[in-house]
Amino acid sequence: MAGARQVAGGGRAVEVAPGRLAGWFTRFADRNDGVRTTELGPAEVRVTAANGATATATVPFGPLADTGVRTGLAVEPLVAHALASRVIAVLLVRLGGHSLGLARDGVVGLSRTDRHLVPGRTAAGGWSQQRFARRRAGQARTALRAAADEAFEVLVPRLSEVDAVVLGGDRRALDRLRADRRLGPLFARAEPRVLEIPGPRRAVLDEAARRAIAVQVVVREA
Repeated sequence: MAGARQVAGGGRAVEVAPGRLAGWFTRFADRNDGVRTTELGPAEVRVTAANGATATATVPFGPLADTGVRTGLAVEPLVAHALASRVIAVLLVRLGGHSLGLARDGVVGLSRTDRHLVPGRTAAGGWSQQRFARRRAGQARTALRAAADEAFEVLVPRLSEVDAVVLGGDRRALDRLRADRRLGPLFARAEPRVLEIPGPRRAVLDEAARRAIAVQVVVREA
């Protein structure tokens, strides 16, 4: 899973694989003098340690059905929810390429990956810069059109087979795909989280599929 990263308001976020979630919370309790309460909500689960530290998990593919406030460490409903078998459609897009596919329990089956040359910006001025900008814009349109066409061909017809859609990549590129009416049903099923990824390729898709089913937990120390 992805390493810890700092989050706004203090604390760090980690992604925990479903099979490691129970052990992760047990270790959190051990490090922080035990757990006072577990608040199970439809979209979040917050565990408050005896020393005041908190671990707040975002419920993936929510809502969580079994909710309430419980004494001590009681994350079993979250763990069972995270471990449920699911088929996820994954769509990764950056300006220079895309990778997409269907993954069952974090393992990619059907997939498509393509890369397109879209050069970076130039510092040159004058007419040459304008010609370069027009050429670059045209190449970007071609790359995004290819991504939209493959998403429509591969993912949209199979939406009845999937439990959720997970997106990743450049948000501006994704927003341009979102404007394609053919992909409306796909984006309507998308999870709120957008995965940060490097340039899309098959290895990146495999990692994204594993991350797609992971649980994001934000830890704030006492």
